[in-house]
Amino acid sequence: MTVQAYILIQTEVGKAAAVAAEIANIKGVTMAEDVTGPYDVIVRSEARSVDELGKLVVAKVQAVPGITRTLTCPVVHL
Repeated sequence: MTVQAYILIQTEVGKAAAVAAEIANIKGVTMAEDVTGPYDVIVRSEARSVDELGKLVVAKVQAVPGITRTLTCPVVHL
């Protein structure tokens, strides 16, 4: 079973569209959209494990230029 999560991203002013476009090409990202509100980009991702999800966020998503902060919200099935 895969681990799914939403990654809420804050970017530098004017960078949301470029950040969303670059993140959309990362393996494991199923959706990346720029939005309005307290976050600038919302990403839906999936990985084989929590550890793999962490590596995706830290090594790939946070490496995208223009990101100032991320918040990862794993999906739970209650």
